Amino acid sequence: MTGDADKTALDMVYAAQTETELATAYAAWANGYDTETAALGYCLPFVISAWVARHVPKGEGPLLDAGCGTGLSGPYLQALGYDDLEGLDLSDEMLGLARARGGYRALTRAALGGSLPWADGHFAAVFSTGVFTAGHAPASSLDELVRITRSDGFVIFTVRDVVLEAGGFRAKFAELEAKGRWRAVEESPAFRAFAVAEPDVLVKAYIFRVV
Repeated sequence: MTGDADKTALDMVYAAQTETELATAYAAWANGYDTETAALGYCLPFVISAWVARHVPKGEGPLLDAGCGTGLSGPYLQALGYDDLEGLDLSDEMLGLARARGGYRALTRAALGGSLPWADGHFAAVFSTGVFTAGHAPASSLDELVRITRSDGFVIFTVRDVVLEAGGFRAKFAELEAKGRWRAVEESPAFRAFAVAEPDVLVKAYIFRVV
């Protein structure tokens, strides 16, 4: 597929205004997603492993890859010794590819921003990359991610620069801290989400510890 086609697929995803539009965009992109994003140098599913390994001891309990897509993170975290991984995504097509790739004990279709089908404190940690960006999951998704993470567990995620303030993420961070739900542990400098293309797409990684 050409670079122009790759850009069109990415633009369709960023332009989605509703959960249905986003699911449709990803369903259309699913089969070409891995090769196209690799050509662009998309690195977030891989670099998130560094923050997970820094903060979450192996064997602490299940981890959730929230917005796992085609499951790129799973095999790499598994190689680092995290063998109790679950994933969620809103796209059945993406989940099918994640299932074929391996690395996850269970995969669930669910949308961030709504209720999630796990009990309070189910996970030792939750991590998420690439979903807190333009046209994707809202800042309110963090309420449920905190709920399903155990006390002293970690919520680890990236946020794109253009939605950090405009999407209410900074306000949500402060709200959850003021309510005694979590405390800040680490905030990375801004870095490129795509190593090859899209130099203006910058994100930060955030790590919070649930109280």
